[in-house]
Amino acid sequence: MMRYSSTEEKLLEFMAEIEVIDAHEHLPPERVRVSFKVDVMTLFSHYTRTDFISAGMSPQDYERMINPEEPLEERWKIFKPFFKFIRYGSYARPALIAVKEFYGFDDITDDNYMAISERMMAENTQGIYKRILWDKCHIRAVLTQAGRTDYDLDYLIPLMPMDTYASVRSAEEVEKRAENLKVQVKDLDDYLQLARKGIERWKSEGAVGLKTRAQPNDPPDRKAAEEAFKKILNGGKGANLKALYDYLVNEIMEICADLDMVVAVHAGMWGDFRVLDPKHMIPVFPRHPRTRFDLYHMGMPWVRDTGVIGKNNQNVWLNLCWCHIISPEMTCSALDEWIDLVPVNKIIAFGGDYSRPVEKVYGHLLMAKEDIARVLARRIDRGLMGFDEATFIIKRWFWDNPKELYKLDLPD
Repeated sequence: MMRYSSTEEKLLEFMAEIEVIDAHEHLPPERVRVSFKVDVMTLFSHYTRTDFISAGMSPQDYERMINPEEPLEERWKIFKPFFKFIRYGSYARPALIAVKEFYGFDDITDDNYMAISERMMAENTQGIYKRILWDKCHIRAVLTQAGRTDYDLDYLIPLMPMDTYASVRSAEEVEKRAENLKVQVKDLDDYLQLARKGIERWKSEGAVGLKTRAQPNDPPDRKAAEEAFKKILNGGKGANLKALYDYLVNEIMEICADLDMVVAVHAGMWGDFRVLDPKHMIPVFPRHPRTRFDLYHMGMPWVRDTGVIGKNNQNVWLNLCWCHIISPEMTCSALDEWIDLVPVNKIIAFGGDYSRPVEKVYGHLLMAKEDIARVLARRIDRGLMGFDEATFIIKRWFWDNPKELYKLDLPD
């Protein structure tokens, strides 16, 4: 049981009933979730993969472990030797919280993993999103990215991948997109109209933004892009794909401004995170002053650089999605500095960043509240702010800021 200071407890009591905008998930429609077989291993899909493999599990064994078509007893044998190594990490904590809060067990053991799995399957029915997201978490809107717009609940609000239109590698890709949108593409201008039409369709289907990633992006070169596009339509030999991609990314960012849609930017953590350095975006943000950007994940591990980027750019918001389970310590340390650096209307408190294991959103949200209580309580106890000022900031971070950034039609 986590122990809190008296000021932290008071802030957590305030946060227990606040309404929340979850500013980043990968949740599919609920009908997709309930169509899957689930068991205790479902709670260790997604990010805990990194910890299991880092601890020594082979990628092949990990895939077997989370495959519900394999016998659970055999998968438990894969899981158990490594669980004792990863259970103390912040990736694992939301799974353990879910086991307790939703299925009534204090731990996952030889004696109960079957019973947990049975309860999970019994609860995997229509309404699970409402029970977890709406009733338990008080989440009133979820910005979710699963590459689709056909959501069956109106509080699941999609963002779509920019690369659907920004990445062009073959004439076949262009032809397929043109056929889908019932347009003809003979040159780059035609393709830009295709991209605009496709993004307009997404917006009409409820999308509020597009997602890209932090990466080197040269100033747009129209001539080089035209040459590359012509070569692609003629077989692709010798086409400068980067020049075309950089040009299209910049054009699509302007389309987003025209359509009043946000550009979300993955930065930092994932794979070779060096290529996702948020500093790659420093020349991009001022290039598009009309476009609103949501910079993800504190740019971890470049949290200080990301704070300065948010300070220096009026059109950039800073999103703590994923951060609370990457490292609460890094998140708290950085957030404390960000309060010094960044206006409080530029920070977004929470995004669970999960796909199938919706149960883990609750645990991640609890961790986010703990982190924010810890940071603000220190400031209250040192006399840097009052309790009412802290609750003003909390409401901004969990509700007002994401609502205003994405212009969500939600009651206050």
